[in-house]
Amino acid sequence: MQTFVRNLVMALGVVTLAAAPARAQQGGLKFAYIDSRVVLDKAPGRAAAESTFQKEYDAAQTKIKKMQDTLQAMVSAYQKVQSTLTPVNRELREKEIGEKQQSFQNAAQLLDAQMQQRQGELVQPMMNQIRETLEAIRKEENYSFIFDVGANASVVVAADSALDITDKVVARLKPIPLTAAGSRPDAQKPGAALKPQPAGVVPKKPPTP
Repeated sequence: MQTFVRNLVMALGVVTLAAAPARAQQGGLKFAYIDSRVVLDKAPGRAAAESTFQKEYDAAQTKIKKMQDTLQAMVSAYQKVQSTLTPVNRELREKEIGEKQQSFQNAAQLLDAQMQQRQGELVQPMMNQIRETLEAIRKEENYSFIFDVGANASVVVAADSALDITDKVVARLKPIPLTAAGSRPDAQKPGAALKPQPAGVVPKKPPTP
């Protein structure tokens, strides 16, 4: 899942390039760098977190598909008898379909928000551990800056490999137990407020009568 890994890189956010040029002129600074892509690829538990998220994502997509099939069946059944219905009955059937469509959209958005939150639950502990490890190494080795050559925003074009502490960071990382879906107190539940512009499960546009 390239998107999952890409989100991890974006969430890490360890690059400190903006402040580096001005302070580098002061001298006496000590630098190191990591490749966050390697750190995340080798981080204990990343593969398990990615696999867990994929399974739960697929399950959510299955729910979306079932809801969509149910709605499509209602529309198809209505279209077959539409010409034989009285205006009143047509209005009632169309209202029923409209309500089902709205219910489908609400449920899809809720699943969407749940998957976004679930990804955060799986990713955040790993991100926290990496940041804590980087900060610990920075203090122990008295580094002024630790750059990330694996981030999209990196402008490092050449560096002494002796400054690469990627393997040192990876060696300190420990496996983190995965949390069960919805185990957190603030986990998204049916009927809870939805997050704006959720990302994850993208519901297909339901058919119109």
